[in-house]
Amino acid sequence: MATSYSPSAAEVKQVRELTSAGLMDCKGALAETGGDIDAAVKLLREKGIAKAGKLAGRGTSEGVVDAYVHGNGRIGVLVEVGCNTDFVANNPEFREFAHEVALQISASPDTQWISREDVPEAAREAELDIYRAQAADKPENIRDRIAQGKLDKWYQSVCLLEQPYIRDSDKTIEELRAALAGKMGENVEIKRFARFERGA
Repeated sequence: MATSYSPSAAEVKQVRELTSAGLMDCKGALAETGGDIDAAVKLLREKGIAKAGKLAGRGTSEGVVDAYVHGNGRIGVLVEVGCNTDFVANNPEFREFAHEVALQISASPDTQWISREDVPEAAREAELDIYRAQAADKPENIRDRIAQGKLDKWYQSVCLLEQPYIRDSDKTIEELRAALAGKMGENVEIKRFARFERGA
């Protein structure tokens, strides 16, 4: 990739609007990708996720609890999102993320766990048994692959972090979380949630 490329202000503005990254980060990504907008956006996302990964081990004693009530009181959600400092906890973008997570949960009635690591072994094995039975009429050498594929699809419905974001199905909740963590320079952790539905 060309590194001597000097991006225009319009290009920098476009990448900034697409990623919400800092001006210098946008300019650097454009220079690194030779002015390729899509590649610059991808690079920034990758860097954000990489940065978020390094932050994942840090404790999240600060944060916010967000509540969302939908459908004239038919559905209610409480979610706790943690971070490292009260400075980030009070950041409007962090609070907006917590609210978007609450909205996501309200719109996704199958959500039971935050990540696939939280799924009890018994629940995972029960689902896998069903999918193996469904694949019993397929060639033996591909049955396990089919069952695993269906299990991965099930994770997307029951695990919050794996779900496609309701406002942009090209992104998962985990990608949103990681991008925010990278931007804030702190660990962002969805810690717990509760979803209530009238009559359920």
